[in-house]
This record gives sequence, structure tokens and C-alpha cells, in this order.
Amino acid sequence: MLKSIGMLAATGVVGLVAIKLLGLLFLPLLGMFLGLVMWALKIALIVGLIWFGFQLFQRWSREHGSEA
Repeated sequence: MLKSIGMLAATGVVGLVAIKLLGLLFLPLLGMFLGLVMWALKIALIVGLIWFGFQLFQRWSREHGSEA
């Protein structure tokens, strides 16, 4: 009985160490991935704002263009 509890405790410790080491290895990769996602969202926001401004300018110039 004591041997099985010791084996379970050793398996838990090995699992905990493995998770900590993998976390240290993969955490920078996760940070890089999130940085790339935020960069893509920022670029999409800038492109969307430029497109919206262009559409608004076209609409205003069409409405006011007939008066001139």
C-alpha cells in the first residue's frame, strides 16, 4: 500500500515538473502568437478606418457634388 502511494506521489511530482518546464518553454511562444494576433488586429483596424473614411468621402462628395 505504501509503495503504491509513493508511486502516485512520484508520478504527481514528475507531472508537475514536466508541466512547469513545458510552461516555461511554451509561454514565450504563446506571447509571440498573441503579439502577432494583436498586430494583425491593429492593421485590420487601420485599414478599416481608412476604408470607412474613403467611403464617407465618396458619399459626401456625391451629395455635395451635384450642388456645385
